[in-house]
Amino acid sequence: MANINTLLLLLLVFICNGVALTMGSVEYEERTTVKKEKRTVRKERPPRSSESSLFLMHDSKSVVKTEAGEMIVKKYGDVGDGILERRMHIGFITMEPKSLFIPQYLDSNLAIFIRRGEANLGVIYKNDLGERRIKTGDVYIIPAGSPFYLVNVGEGQRLHIICSIESPDNFGADSFHSFYLGGRDSVLSGFRPEILEAAFNASRTEVRKIFSKEVEGPIVYVDDSHAPSLWTKFLELKKEEKVQHMKGMLQLHQEEEEEEEEEKQRSWPWRKVLETLLLGREWKHKGKGKGTGDSPDSVNLYKRKPDFRNNYGWSIALDGKDYAPLKTARIGIYHVNLTAGSMMAPHVNPIATEYGIVLSGSGRIQIVFPNGTSAMNTEIKQGDVFFVPRHFPFCQIASRNGALEFFGFTTSARRNRPQFLAGTASILRSMMGPELAAAFGVGEDTMRRVVDAQHEAVILPSPSAAPGDVDDKRISMNVLDERV
Repeated sequence: MANINTLLLLLLVFICNGVALTMGSVEYEERTTVKKEKRTVRKERPPRSSESSLFLMHDSKSVVKTEAGEMIVKKYGDVGDGILERRMHIGFITMEPKSLFIPQYLDSNLAIFIRRGEANLGVIYKNDLGERRIKTGDVYIIPAGSPFYLVNVGEGQRLHIICSIESPDNFGADSFHSFYLGGRDSVLSGFRPEILEAAFNASRTEVRKIFSKEVEGPIVYVDDSHAPSLWTKFLELKKEEKVQHMKGMLQLHQEEEEEEEEEKQRSWPWRKVLETLLLGREWKHKGKGKGTGDSPDSVNLYKRKPDFRNNYGWSIALDGKDYAPLKTARIGIYHVNLTAGSMMAPHVNPIATEYGIVLSGSGRIQIVFPNGTSAMNTEIKQGDVFFVPRHFPFCQIASRNGALEFFGFTTSARRNRPQFLAGTASILRSMMGPELAAAFGVGEDTMRRVVDAQHEAVILPSPSAAPGDVDDKRISMNVLDERV
């Protein structure tokens, strides 16, 4: 009996040990698997596409589209609101020959750059209509709430405009609104007929005649090959008559106090709109304006001398001191041309976010996060739009096969003083000393030898860093297409 008990006890111990070994083996395998998974997670980098597109505005939204033209606005990606101190929309307007962008006003400041073509711009400024002929390279600022219209007067040439639109605070960061004075989306169309009758002292027949028509969209043809419209007749008026009509459309109240002048300019009696332009009634202007228009002149970016130039490229910057209307829009403008294989030295913009549009050529842009990791390193080509948040280090590099030209806007009208991180004008040279060397963990002689090795400033030669031809297979609309 004792032998049987001993045998059973030994068998029980054996079984327990076996279970323990099995469980231990399973637990070891689970720990090993977890460690392997953790190692895999630690080593895994974000998808390349995520890094490559973080600061590219590659999605487009068509906000206006007719047979006579289109306006496209570039959309933001998945960038958090906290990164940008102020969001700006980038838009592209194309207008066919002899077409009109009908009178309207925006709830945002509008900066336009004539990339290609020629246009007549009419804009209400200080109780007067100012008309300007703007050409390729011209920049013009239209303040929020200022009525304006655009006419493509180029013979057989499509008009290409690049614009910045400052996001309004009252409607959120991702929207802006156009308020049309005529057309099917006129701001007057929402009022009840009896209100319009009383407001404009017009008959029900006259009101219905105007607002019951299915007229064209915001961009319309005004040539002889298309049916004449209200806007065709408007443009056929003599300059003096057109001035009076535009004043009548948007008569501004007399200022009671000098400091309220600009705000008063946005208060319009809508009765004059219908009576003068739509109903054809005469309105005699009683203001002090001479009818010649005293709106600010445009400035031509292509006629300015570069602020910086060397053998590797040039750059131009416009701020509020160079062109006063930029102060109203609170923006700056720049234009850069890098020769084949050259590089804008790594630098930081301390006062503004930068928005860029590639006008021609191809290359690469790299942007770095504050923690020293790459935020975006991607190839760029004609038509691409990118933005660089304030304080983020970045550089642009032209391909080895041709020049890279880009233009853009910054979110400040103050003079931009970029801080370069390499080259003879770099902050590293200004800070050279034992403290800087200690920060990199090297001797001062070594640090000085590396920092002083570059003999160029701002725009540098970079054959080893420059990409070849950009082979971009992304499907996108080339908003800078030169064809008519």
